[in-house]
Amino acid sequence: MPSSDTIDVRALLDSRPVGRWQKWMILLCFLVVVMDGFDVVIMGFVGPALKEAWGWTNDDLAPVLSAALVGLTLGALTAGPLGDRFGRRRVLCSSVMLFGLFTLLVACADSRWQFIVCRFIAGFAMGGIMPMVATFAREVSPASRSSLLVTIVFSGFTVGAAGGGFLSAWLVPHHGWESVFVLGGAVPLLLSVVMALFLPESLTFLVHRGGSRAQIRRIVEHCAPGCTDEQTTYVVPEPPKVEGATNPVRIVLNAHYRLGSLMLWLAYFLHLFLVFLLGSWMPTMIRDSGMQTDEASIISAMFQLGGPLGSVMLGWLMDRYSPHRMLALAYATGAVMLLLMSSVAGHYVLMCVVAFLIGVGFNGGGTGMNALSTNFFPLPARATGNSWMHGIGRIGAIISAFAGAWMLNAGWNFSQVAMALTVPAFAVSGAVMAMGLPSSAPIRSAGSSGTEPSSSTFVPVRVLRRSATI
Repeated sequence: MPSSDTIDVRALLDSRPVGRWQKWMILLCFLVVVMDGFDVVIMGFVGPALKEAWGWTNDDLAPVLSAALVGLTLGALTAGPLGDRFGRRRVLCSSVMLFGLFTLLVACADSRWQFIVCRFIAGFAMGGIMPMVATFAREVSPASRSSLLVTIVFSGFTVGAAGGGFLSAWLVPHHGWESVFVLGGAVPLLLSVVMALFLPESLTFLVHRGGSRAQIRRIVEHCAPGCTDEQTTYVVPEPPKVEGATNPVRIVLNAHYRLGSLMLWLAYFLHLFLVFLLGSWMPTMIRDSGMQTDEASIISAMFQLGGPLGSVMLGWLMDRYSPHRMLALAYATGAVMLLLMSSVAGHYVLMCVVAFLIGVGFNGGGTGMNALSTNFFPLPARATGNSWMHGIGRIGAIISAFAGAWMLNAGWNFSQVAMALTVPAFAVSGAVMAMGLPSSAPIRSAGSSGTEPSSSTFVPVRVLRRSATI
């Protein structure tokens, strides 16, 4: 017999441990993020092969590296409002399929411009994937475990990046640069089919937007078998509403959220500048400093490999202590490791260890930033807030492509680059701390704990007291 005629789906998710169905959803999200990590890092390893095969200079390579990043920016800015209007699942599944298709087409490119166009479209599709994954993972997770589970999902980025490094180091010399894109396109196409068959819509989104009762009941039964019948009514706490904010964009830019949003976006902008410059240019910079190509590949892969440990550790800490302080500490630690890297340049083993620790701080911090974002924005604007963070952040990634080329052309060695990057690293730490100040975030509403948003989220004072019902 059902325990209640009315079920608050948000309270239901928050009150139960993570079940098998939720673990399956988290796994699918994790695999999607692995694809992104793989795709981002391979350009750093494919770049030297393209320069050799096609006679490109560093200046020729820079727009090729940045094409996907421009697409990522535009895709992220577009996908968020679409996800808040049409649903997380539709945007996510279609984006994964489009990404896989155009990544495969990159392998067939026979000119620089074909390469750039295919990378741009693939990047546009990927731009819609990451914020949707973050939003979906948050909405299927209990509030008390949301930071940990979101960071676990986004640790897939560094798993894919590290795997991409090792695979590229083997594939490129044995099967050519095209083989990397064949693998990077075939896997997401297969995954898009699995997602279309098995990935449901976000439960809280369905109830909020008045979705199919039968569909909602199926999902609820996966989470809590036997708690519903055909007469059960499903509700979700009505999200906080601010006067004058009637759509996702206005909510995100409203005075209650504006300063916190700006600090978050600034932090992510600097974060992606850091990790993309290191991920894309580190192999080339280390090789040009006198080390072997395979040594440069391994050191760069160790930077990515530190991410999973940093992500899980940081997610666990963010669920138990101040998320802003934990994030700030992660980036400050990464900055200190960069200073240390500048002093151990040329020492292979030490560079591997320090690169791993830099990855713990920076790549772990990036996943933590996604957890922070999903808990900051309310349900109707969550996809928009997340996607704009990613879109604005990608501008930093775009700039990093050209900044890396400029540093190389200016004759900077890797030690000089590492020291320079401590400045944006400490700036990220400061922006995250500023976001956590009471003056930088909306006021908490009474009785908001444990519902939507979570108790760790700042929400405006004016809260609508009724619930969305279906």
